[in-house]
Amino acid sequence: MDQPPESPAAHAPTLRWFGLTDRGKVRANNEDSFLGMRFDAREVHRLGKTGEASTAEMDFAFAVSDGMGGAMAGEFASRITVDKITRLLPKAFKLAATGLEAGRGDVLTELFTGIHGAMTELDRSYPECAGMGATLSLAWFTPGWMFFAHVGDSRIYYLPASGELKQLTMDDTYVGWLYRNGKLSEYEARNHPARNRLQKALGGGNQFVTPQIGAVGYEPGDRFVLCTDGVTDGLYDNQLARCIRVSDGFGNSLNPAERVVRTAIDHSGRDNTTALVIEVS
Repeated sequence: MDQPPESPAAHAPTLRWFGLTDRGKVRANNEDSFLGMRFDAREVHRLGKTGEASTAEMDFAFAVSDGMGGAMAGEFASRITVDKITRLLPKAFKLAATGLEAGRGDVLTELFTGIHGAMTELDRSYPECAGMGATLSLAWFTPGWMFFAHVGDSRIYYLPASGELKQLTMDDTYVGWLYRNGKLSEYEARNHPARNRLQKALGGGNQFVTPQIGAVGYEPGDRFVLCTDGVTDGLYDNQLARCIRVSDGFGNSLNPAERVVRTAIDHSGRDNTTALVIEVS
């Protein structure tokens, strides 16, 4: 007799997450924001800074955003960005039943377009919002797959259980383009005077914004990092990988996000510094 098929829940991975943001040593306010949420077509649950849950019943989204603009506009911009995600992304949950990766890419593009439009309208309507803009790096976890979308110079990294740290997103800067094309070393890119000059952001006077879209299949033991440029200003990629490897004995009294943020601030601290670390089991 044939065995009945196993429930999908039997193979649904569990995610464990850690998040932290800090204004750093120099900035008077924190223009970074981060988000963790668990959702389906009917409801949304905002997640705490740390936690653990299965992907069997609901999808997960994690995001970091770095705001920009005069006065408090930058802080407002990053908060608008993550709040819009909680309203718009759950509407797309029904696509999970279709198994169409392209559908999720379309949803993420529409999400970014909606956020960009909302910021542009505020920029036009309110003087205090003039020049308001934000980066956004978003990771959408379904069982076995992480779909991502990105604009700006915040980053998403992937650390396989056995393998090297990989930067999944591309910095929307000229310096980032030079580095990707072998014109600059990592050291030169990190110290270039124009390294933070964005070519693309949500809002910020940009007419159109097309996000980078991608997907990664993941397995137990894999890790992901979402971070703002305050982290990458303080840490080289190999230092970042070291911070999030639990087994290396480095700062084990802190959780992975705390290790990343605290170490980055110790090494730099010139900018707001935010990290989200997601572990798969």
